[in-house]
Amino acid sequence: MADLVAEFIAAGRPSSRKQNIDDRRAGYIASTALAGEKEIRVASEDIVLEGMTFRVISPLSATRSLPCVIYYHGGCFVSGGFATHDNQLRQLAFYSGCRVIAVQYRLAPEHAFPAAHDDAESGANIIWKYAEELGVDRNRVTFAGDSAGGHLALVTALRQKAARQWQPAQLILIYPMLDATASFASYISNGQDYIITRDTLLSGYEMYLPHTDPQHPEASPLWRDDLTGLPPVHIITAEFDPLRDEGEALYQRLQEQRVDCSCQRYLGVIHGFFQLGGVSKAARNAMRDVAWRVATRE
Repeated sequence: MADLVAEFIAAGRPSSRKQNIDDRRAGYIASTALAGEKEIRVASEDIVLEGMTFRVISPLSATRSLPCVIYYHGGCFVSGGFATHDNQLRQLAFYSGCRVIAVQYRLAPEHAFPAAHDDAESGANIIWKYAEELGVDRNRVTFAGDSAGGHLALVTALRQKAARQWQPAQLILIYPMLDATASFASYISNGQDYIITRDTLLSGYEMYLPHTDPQHPEASPLWRDDLTGLPPVHIITAEFDPLRDEGEALYQRLQEQRVDCSCQRYLGVIHGFFQLGGVSKAARNAMRDVAWRVATRE
């Protein structure tokens, strides 16, 4: 990972702001070469339910109702999808022995706020509605996501709670985007050198929130006062991530509001490390830990 960072600095710290959106998305797909060998000991199927597309990844020969991870991919609200996260979804299904269902949500700049949020909520409710047909145990559903996907997992749970609808058994938030105001110190200390930069993150917010106040409660869910009553939350942060401080601030706020929560900072790694299992032992360890949390949550 240090070599990747050194190459990025030597290249002049290229800014995402100078890329067109097609090149940005293609670059994200190209980075999957670092995800490691494709996990083939699972079954994968893309399905369409009520006009939404899902990728369902299951352990081989899974015939019964299983615990389920509803997964929201990262990509700063502007990129990412099944192609960028396929290997992680496969690994999570294999190591957890659970069913993993990824939600494809609309991306900016073509679709601005609240499109991704609405799709995230709709996707969860469709999976819940068709749980029996999908082989999902409704009592053991986890909302999980990385970066923008962690944001969507949290806001979806908050929307469900506000509407007094069903709740997941737990949330797993992997270096979530939580503060569109970029007010924490790690945006400065980790904002330029570590590939996913301040510019990368903020340009994503700007494309998704062109007409929305950055302090809107669904743009910056960190600052909300209605976190009480959420299910247990586990947060993963990365030492050299611009988002490190806001993830750990969420942990503090959840504690203050008496939510069962835990937080683990992985050392020596950058934003996006969860998808770098081919080059990072920390990524492989994080995957096994998330899989364990999904499999053991009652």
